[in-house]
Amino acid sequence: MEKIGIIDLGSNSARLVIVNLFEDGFFMVVDELKESVRLGQDMERDGFLKPQRVAETVKTLRMFKRLCDVSGVTRIIGVATEAVRRAKNQRSFLDEIQTSCGVKLRVLSAEEEAVLVYRGVINTMDIPKGVILEIGGGSTKIIYYNRRNMLRFATIPFGAVTLTDLFSGEELRPEEQAAKMEEFFLEKLNEVDWLGEIDPDAQMIGVGGSFRNLFKINKMVHKYPLDIVHNFNLQAEDFYPVYDMIKVLDLDKKKKIKGLSAERADILPAAFAIIKTFVQRLNFTNFTFSGSGLREGIMFNQAFPATVDKPILDVMNYSLTTLVKYYGCDERHVEHVVNLSVQLFKQLRVLHKFPRQYLKVLKVAAMLHDCGMRIKYYNHQRHSCYMILNSTLYGVTHREIVLAAFTACCHKKEDINAYNWNCYRDVLQEDDIEIVKRLGVMLRIAESLDRSMAGVVKGINCDILGDSVIMKTEVEGDASLEIRDALAASAEFKKSFRKNLEIL
Repeated sequence: MEKIGIIDLGSNSARLVIVNLFEDGFFMVVDELKESVRLGQDMERDGFLKPQRVAETVKTLRMFKRLCDVSGVTRIIGVATEAVRRAKNQRSFLDEIQTSCGVKLRVLSAEEEAVLVYRGVINTMDIPKGVILEIGGGSTKIIYYNRRNMLRFATIPFGAVTLTDLFSGEELRPEEQAAKMEEFFLEKLNEVDWLGEIDPDAQMIGVGGSFRNLFKINKMVHKYPLDIVHNFNLQAEDFYPVYDMIKVLDLDKKKKIKGLSAERADILPAAFAIIKTFVQRLNFTNFTFSGSGLREGIMFNQAFPATVDKPILDVMNYSLTTLVKYYGCDERHVEHVVNLSVQLFKQLRVLHKFPRQYLKVLKVAAMLHDCGMRIKYYNHQRHSCYMILNSTLYGVTHREIVLAAFTACCHKKEDINAYNWNCYRDVLQEDDIEIVKRLGVMLRIAESLDRSMAGVVKGINCDILGDSVIMKTEVEGDASLEIRDALAASAEFKKSFRKNLEIL
């Protein structure tokens, strides 16, 4: 295993992430540090990075370097984006950073930056065609892809910081200033001549700190039960009231809004003006948030170099395998339980009649059903539920995460009504509790049929005869323990499927 540090120096903030690189192309973030340096502030006047901002950046990167040293980081990858890319004093700044901090920064071209953002998104989201809007401090990037191939990109040299600076000197009321920013950004947007080529079915994907803050505000306003930015979907009609509220408040009041970063309060109206203009210009009715972007693109490049040429095909399975390794689950047992669960799902389809999307939920639950043992064996099904709800899972919706978490909770006898089920009612549908109980019974039986974790039961054949399901096992060796354990689920099976269970 190798531990690396990734430093992303943007126009608004500097971020350090420390990442463990495992074998076979997997990685896990183990630490993070962020500071607001506003490196790109006031650059519009003469194109130079200002001494005060440079000094703050040097102080921050020294701190980053020290954390890397004490954390055992063996390699630091440092990149700088729009502010440094445009700076007339770029060379002297980079030299000072290397001399004072011991950190070498590489200035990304606009295309390199767009490609890394694209890779961070495409390898963590199961959206085949999309338009990525990444709002930085000094620029805004638009990236269009279709069939998981990047087709076009554009960089508009105005972001949340520079757009705020551009209109901050004018004596305008807040709503007038917001209108001016929208009008100005629309002009810049209309200069992107390929916007008309975008497939009308493409989904909008938001990347960056402004979207993360928008999620936090929405979470507080609507009491959203999950603390997961990635794959959160927001209706445009729910965004506009938030923007209308934010844009008219003075700075002190903005800083007091729950969920809003005080360091970002002054630039958020500009970021939201960009979002509104983009959404209306391209007629999006909703948009999805990505918690992954440039830094994750670098992580994939380092951990899984093959993604430089071709994105990951099965995003969900990749992230699940990462978690199985990270949580120290028994990989052979996991694989066996997944296979048996899939067989049960397919052979009992005539009873449960679930569409294929629920097989995805069952697979997530089956792969992570034992991860809670990393905390404690007793009641580990509850710990597994919590860990699934709070893990980094890619390629699944928030509803699917909740369903999978509670399905995993059911792999031991558990009353999910007593375990916070009602907290997630805004994410769930009316009949989801019955779906979870049926999936949970299937998982419980599959897990029991590998009770010795020796792979004794190789396969299952189910016959549905009258009021009974006859489950015939294909075994190699003594499967008495497995069959006995699986039969303990007979009562739950009958409640869920209205059939008696026999296992042979």
